[in-house]
Amino acid sequence: MRSSDNCYCLKASIVSNHVSMDEQIELWHEILGHMNFRDLRTLGKFNCVRGLPKLGKKANGICGPCQQGKQTKACTKRSVPKARTRNTSYELWKGKRPNVSYFHTFGRKCYILNDRDQLGKFDAKSDEGIFIGYASNSRAYRVFNLKTLSVMESSNVVFDDTRLKSNDHEEKVIFSDDSPLEEVVVSPNVGTSNVNNDGTQPIDRVPLLDSKEPAPWVRKLHDKEDIIGEVNEGVRTRRQLANLISYTCYTSQIEPKKVEEALNDEFWVLAMQEELNQFERNEVWTLVPRPKTTNVIGTKWIFRNKSDEDGNIVRNKARLVAQGYSQIEGIDFEETFAPVARLESIRLLLSISCVHKFKLHQMDVKSAFLNGFLQEEVFVEQPKGFVDSHHPNHVYRLKKALYGLKQARRAWYERLTQFLVDNNYTRGSVDKTLFIKRDNDELFIAQIYVDDIVFGSTNNTKVQQFVDVMSLEFEMSLVGELSYFLGLQIRQMHDGIFITQAKYAKNLVKKFGLEKAKHCDTPMSTTLKLSKDASGKSVEQTLYRGMIGSLLYLTASRPDISFSVGVCARYQADPKESHLSSVKRIIRYVNGTSNYGIWYSFDTNASLVGFSDADWAGNCDDRKSTSGGCFFLGNNLVSWFCKKQNSISLSTAEAEYIAAGSGCTQLLWMKQMLVDYGFNQGTLTLFCDNMSAINISKNPVQHSRTKHIDIRHHFIRELVENKCIVLEHVGTNDQLADLFTKPLDATRFKTLSRSIGICLVE
Repeated sequence: MRSSDNCYCLKASIVSNHVSMDEQIELWHEILGHMNFRDLRTLGKFNCVRGLPKLGKKANGICGPCQQGKQTKACTKRSVPKARTRNTSYELWKGKRPNVSYFHTFGRKCYILNDRDQLGKFDAKSDEGIFIGYASNSRAYRVFNLKTLSVMESSNVVFDDTRLKSNDHEEKVIFSDDSPLEEVVVSPNVGTSNVNNDGTQPIDRVPLLDSKEPAPWVRKLHDKEDIIGEVNEGVRTRRQLANLISYTCYTSQIEPKKVEEALNDEFWVLAMQEELNQFERNEVWTLVPRPKTTNVIGTKWIFRNKSDEDGNIVRNKARLVAQGYSQIEGIDFEETFAPVARLESIRLLLSISCVHKFKLHQMDVKSAFLNGFLQEEVFVEQPKGFVDSHHPNHVYRLKKALYGLKQARRAWYERLTQFLVDNNYTRGSVDKTLFIKRDNDELFIAQIYVDDIVFGSTNNTKVQQFVDVMSLEFEMSLVGELSYFLGLQIRQMHDGIFITQAKYAKNLVKKFGLEKAKHCDTPMSTTLKLSKDASGKSVEQTLYRGMIGSLLYLTASRPDISFSVGVCARYQADPKESHLSSVKRIIRYVNGTSNYGIWYSFDTNASLVGFSDADWAGNCDDRKSTSGGCFFLGNNLVSWFCKKQNSISLSTAEAEYIAAGSGCTQLLWMKQMLVDYGFNQGTLTLFCDNMSAINISKNPVQHSRTKHIDIRHHFIRELVENKCIVLEHVGTNDQLADLFTKPLDATRFKTLSRSIGICLVE
């Protein structure tokens, strides 16, 4: 037996957003001044009025307000002058049909587009409001915004024309004489209310509305425990539990935009308190009286959700940062540069681990910048929401660096470097973010990227020693095997390492709405020659550049799309429809190969080789050539490049010669890097498929084909002469760098992709 206090509500899926036929005709009956139902149907049936839908017949044909208002028997003019005439009086007079599409009932609920605030992914795009009239000087609606409690004028308004059915209860009066009033200044197209502070009368007075008013279809307020499901439907505990979990996850994923929002959420308050506790543990600052002649820097809270490699949120992170833009150079800071690891360095480290067959680990220094010592005297404001009640006007004097300061990154790098050097770790001669420690035949390697550290050793004892040393000096987190680093998903297996960005690739395709588009076998067509296309139709730059930027980030683990993305990136200044179509083709290719990545095999060696190639005069606009190359440590692809040459080449040999020079620079850099790892390379091999270019590098003879080449490209001759590098010929079918210089057919493209290590690992 259910009590009468229970409230029964239907599933949301069965509640229609569309009004019934009776409600629709009643709505237009009210909007058009309680017009006769028969004439109203006639106007809609014969399309006499623009914006008026075809209306059905009302069931009872009675309107309560009409019965009360027309007791005086006062007659009104008909809208249709004669029975057989299909024209209204307005159309006979003006020569055009009247338009009532913008007619709405006063007091109707509506939604105003929020184009004022910086909205997040999960924020509502509109504010709820009440329609109160029309603007007198523009084609806009006057709406009372329930969020900002102000009267707005906006044309971006969507109305909720679902009508309230009130059979046995009265509708709540929204505007009444007894409602409290608040002075609000009307500000067109502005959401924030401007309160009148000068003592003058405000422009308009509007009553405050109770935003917690129950939904119209609920007869009365009920306790949550009294609300049960549909009477005729069984209990669905699984769905209820799933909805509860989904709701909990949704609220935990929201990133506050303002401090006030975060202070109302206990999870974010804990995150903010943890950040300030970190300040205390590291002795970052001291509360002092505000100096009179010194620059005081503001502070700001930043809220971010931390995700794992699958995109699942693992924790809420609140970061207090300094507003470094107000710093004065020479007073608040001096040097600011700090090195970070390149992606080639990370891939080279992964290849080295395959050579030695050891696992890599990762750790994160918690609040790393708070450990860097400052050389300058810097003052910051107290953080919002955590102001000292006894000294509200005091400021903090910083002892250590704070996120947001221009010198914070450098201060942390110097602190970490000095600590590692003091513990007998040697810094790399080329890459200053590489730290190595050798003990007889045992090797330990650590690569630094700001506060993220990747490390490994041929002896697991060395790994544990490093973790212990770092944990004693700094507070560490996320210590474990390397699985996610700089957006790369890394799977360490018994026979190799697989690098992919599958999660990012799927999100990229979904972001641009191409998840259901047909897949492509190659990222670029062999028959299409892209050009500036001056006569083509322009497309939105923001969309095009967003696509290019997203794809460029994906090339960190997908060299198979490097050439096609590089070609499309040349037209970001004025993209056309032809360019956008090519970019969409790349995304459709990514959609079909989203789980692909680079495979690093343990079955390899430490020999360094490279391939270089060029596509002569491939650019249709300026006839410049494209250089491409790829470089391997044993069988594993470590680095690649695809770049348009700076000068026009007069022959294929010249284009190949310039490309070979670019390949030599990369080989030399990698050779010096390998010296730090303990691998001394002899003469390096660079494969080229053009004999003329090889002969130019071997024979320093000046003739008509070479005398005009810029001298900076001739340094390859010295390298060949000193036997640092040797150029060897490779057949066109075996030229792996073809993948980075020209579009290929599906068969050739797949063959080269497999050859450089692009594959799918289940």
